[in-house]
Amino acid sequence: MSVPAAPARLGDPVAAIDTPALVIDLDAMERNLERMAGYALGHGVRLRPHAKMHKSATLAKLQMAAGAVGVCVQKLGEAEALADGGVGDIYISNEVIDVAKLARVAVLAGRVRLAIAVDSALGADRLAAAMKGSGASIDVFVEIDVGQGRCGVAPAAAGALAQQVVAHGLRFAGLQAYHGRAQHLRDPQERAAAIRHAVTLARAAQASVTMAGIACPLVTGAGTGTFVHEAASGLYGELQAGSYLFMDRDYADNDATPDAPAFEHALFVKSQVMSRSTSHAVVDAGHKSHAIDSGLPRVWQRDLEFANGGDEHGILRRHAVGGDTLPALGDTVWLVPGHCDPTVNLHDWYVGVRGGLYAGRVESIWPIDARGALR
Repeated sequence: MSVPAAPARLGDPVAAIDTPALVIDLDAMERNLERMAGYALGHGVRLRPHAKMHKSATLAKLQMAAGAVGVCVQKLGEAEALADGGVGDIYISNEVIDVAKLARVAVLAGRVRLAIAVDSALGADRLAAAMKGSGASIDVFVEIDVGQGRCGVAPAAAGALAQQVVAHGLRFAGLQAYHGRAQHLRDPQERAAAIRHAVTLARAAQASVTMAGIACPLVTGAGTGTFVHEAASGLYGELQAGSYLFMDRDYADNDATPDAPAFEHALFVKSQVMSRSTSHAVVDAGHKSHAIDSGLPRVWQRDLEFANGGDEHGILRRHAVGGDTLPALGDTVWLVPGHCDPTVNLHDWYVGVRGGLYAGRVESIWPIDARGALR
């Protein structure tokens, strides 16, 4: 299957980028990159950003050049794609239970420094069987449920599972303790309370591991909405925040956490007005251009409502009272996606713009290496 041509050429003015297109404001992204790297360094914690967000080997390597120790992914296919792009330190912060996939894990562990999470005896058994005879090593984190209600063992069970990992000759690397649901609680006090509870559970899991006679080298987790609290806990040694790099609309809707770095919107969908009436304008970016699981996109720097127009269309309307006038036929409209991760997975290319969205030029065109890497 051929990859569609990129929507722009290097050196093009912003106006020449074909629509709809996924565009990075490189200046804003680099400021986000520096702020998070500086925060982690200043607070004595490691940074391992979630590359499932951007799915790009180029961006992963930029993050590591800025100080990240490596990256996380959620799918084996993502890890393989990033490894193919030269990323050498990857953590699959998720369970892999399928025997055929675990055979791929063993091969990948021979190519890069690799870690993976487990939350079951069967998962540990199958991982050990796959690694046996491979000649490769792998770090294994025991995942605990700290409030997400998804994967992970109860804290009291962490020690027994860690014992099983070690008994198989695998390297126990610590605890995976990520609270996803806390990331989008709007009130910063609610987010802080959720992470205090997560820390209590993680400490209990750490004690369970210690009581089993095993050292717990690291507790890893945290996201863009809560990393300040994990960093301040004295327990977490590694942060997995990812969306800070692009800062989608949903994260920006959170009330700010005191003392947290301010991140800027850096990812946009460029769209164009394709139809116009007295009551509304229609742009050429619908569901196939931006994910809507976290809500519709926000119109950037225009006081207009964005309404659902279906797969190929977005509808712009003026607010009931006040707001901007509708854009003209052919005008460019920039959209801030509601959720960056699945939006990225809809596109083949990033178009990186230097000098702003209105007067800048195309400096970079990067493939989205792990697009569609769902297995």
